Amino acid sequence: MNKINLNYFTRQNQVGLSELKSCQIRLILLSLNSFLHSLHSDRTMKKPNKRKIINDPVFGFINIPNDLLYDIIQHPYFQRMSRIKQLGLSSIVYPGAQHTRLQHSLGAMFLMGEAIAQLRMEGHAITSSEAEGARACMLLHDIGHGPFSHTLEHSLVSEISHEEISLIMMRKINEEMDGKLDIALDIFTNQYPKKFLHQLVSGQLDMDRLDYLSRDSFFSGVSEGIIGSARIIKMLNIYNDQLVVEAKGIYSIEKFLVARRLMYWQVYLHKTAVAAEKMLMNILKRAKELAGNNVELFASPALNYFLYNEVNKQIFLNQQEALEHFALLDDSDLICAIKVWSSHADIVLSELCRAFTNRQLFKVEVGTDLIDESIRQQYLKQYQQYFGVSISEAEYFMGDETVSTDTYSAKDDNINVLYKDGTIKDIADASDMLNISVLTKKVEKHFFCYYRL
Repeated sequence: MNKINLNYFTRQNQVGLSELKSCQIRLILLSLNSFLHSLHSDRTMKKPNKRKIINDPVFGFINIPNDLLYDIIQHPYFQRMSRIKQLGLSSIVYPGAQHTRLQHSLGAMFLMGEAIAQLRMEGHAITSSEAEGARACMLLHDIGHGPFSHTLEHSLVSEISHEEISLIMMRKINEEMDGKLDIALDIFTNQYPKKFLHQLVSGQLDMDRLDYLSRDSFFSGVSEGIIGSARIIKMLNIYNDQLVVEAKGIYSIEKFLVARRLMYWQVYLHKTAVAAEKMLMNILKRAKELAGNNVELFASPALNYFLYNEVNKQIFLNQQEALEHFALLDDSDLICAIKVWSSHADIVLSELCRAFTNRQLFKVEVGTDLIDESIRQQYLKQYQQYFGVSISEAEYFMGDETVSTDTYSAKDDNINVLYKDGTIKDIADASDMLNISVLTKKVEKHFFCYYRL
């Protein structure tokens, strides 16, 4: 009897322990589930960290100082610039020049921050809203560039510049951001009371130029373009609401002007790059002509819109569809189309695309005068016979381009030098090295580009 009772109580105790363990497990699972739920809620409700640091190869670490600038960088219009090369087709000559408009815009924003900090140190009042607006301007100043930057500026959309398109896109972003770019727009359009802020955005010594000379020199490997951007910014000051350079910075400005002149003729207007640009322009011109005749062409939806429609300034301003398609257009649309067009039935389009893809570029003759018309006619006859095309079609295998540039023009904007006694001189008068005639002289060259048979 005692043995039976002992076994009975042992079994009851085992059942109780089992139920207790089961209860404990359920409590643990409930607690774990509650913890995971709260953790998920915290993550979904927690705002993303917008204080990012970007490692830039030219200027080092670049901070994104506030939420607005971060939101601009994250906008699709801005991210599109990561797919547009800063130097267009210059990588054909300088293979390292693969940097993008996005990188340039970030660098320009960084330099604007440095310039504002310097001017504040000089005792000039610049509010946080003004600083934010000026930085936003630098992020967005090139947002209206089309594929390959300046190369196709007037080929896809006529009668409108990339600056005007930038303004349209900035206003669109401003609507989406409930007017947070109002100050930036006023600075960009030179409507803001403090005029020196616009000079920092667009002027002889703007942050755009300070970045692109440094960046383009770095990536192309052309050391003649190296400038002392940090030194120039440290020499900036304001006098009568105008940006000036302190007298001790004259030599840095001289170096800046010389570097700019050399970069234009050695990189931006290099004859091989000009030849490649002319070939690309002729390709697009031929494609648009074929599209106008209802010939079917491979193209992305964005490129297709501009091929089969004549888009001018009025259409761009009044039809939202034009802006939407433009915002989707970048270098890859053109590159992909050109590869496919290399096997198109049209001999003119296919031959130009094949040559462009394989770097069989136009040959270039550079001179101070236009090419003699008899030479042009001679080449046209050769192309007619070789390709079996009409004279108008033969025109696509050649082209003329007149390019000009001047290092410094006081008509556009002055670089004023401030002396300790308060006097102001234009850099052309203040410099003891650079003659005014050299600074302001416009150099013009004529490029005759033609297909090599």
